Amino acid sequence: MSESNGDPDYKPPKRSCIATAERRSAQKCDREAAGQGKMPAGHGTRARTRDSFSRPFRGHGYIPLSTYLRTYKIGDYVDIKVNSAVQKGMPHKVYHGRTGVVWNVTKRALGVEVNKLIGNRIIRKRIHVRIEHVAPSRCREEFLARTQANDQIKHAAKERGEKPPKCKRSIVQPREGFTIENVVAQTVTPIPYDIVKEGVQT
Repeated sequence: MSESNGDPDYKPPKRSCIATAERRSAQKCDREAAGQGKMPAGHGTRARTRDSFSRPFRGHGYIPLSTYLRTYKIGDYVDIKVNSAVQKGMPHKVYHGRTGVVWNVTKRALGVEVNKLIGNRIIRKRIHVRIEHVAPSRCREEFLARTQANDQIKHAAKERGEKPPKCKRSIVQPREGFTIENVVAQTVTPIPYDIVKEGVQT
C-alpha cells in the first residue's frame, strides 16, 4: 500500500536541498578527478583580443570620412589596424599591426600582401581587408625624403660640372683623438685621519 494511506490531500515530501547540493558536489569532485574540472580555453578567431582590438582613448564613435575618401594604389604600403566597430572584412588577429603592400584594389577592400612567420620560415600571404581596417604606412617616409635629398645634391653637382658626391650613409665613427698640452700633473694622496687629534665634532 502507498504512503498516502488513501488520503487524497497527501503530498510527497520535497527532495532535500542538502541532498541535492551533496550530489552536485560529488559530481564536481568526479569531474575534477577526471581532469574536467575547468572549462577549456577558447581558441576562436577573436580570442585574447580584448586590448588589441579595443578602440583608442577618445577614439570611439563614428568613423571619419577620410577613411573612405583616401585613395590607394597598387604598390602602396599600408598598416593593418583592426577597427572593432566594423566586423565585415576584418582580418585575423595575427595580421593586426603588420605592414603589407597593396596588390589589389576592389570596391570596398584592398588586397594586401603580408609576410607571416610560420615555424622557421616566412611565407607571403595575400589577404583582402576592408578599407576600415587599413591605414597608410609611414615606413618609407624617411627613405623617400633621403632619396629626394640625394637627387637634389647630385643634380646640383652636375650643374656645377663636378663629380657627384657619394651619398651612401656611413656608420657613425668614434670621436677623433686629441692631445692636451701645457698641463701639469698633480699627485693627490689621502691624508691620514687621527680621531684623537681632530676630536669628535658635534
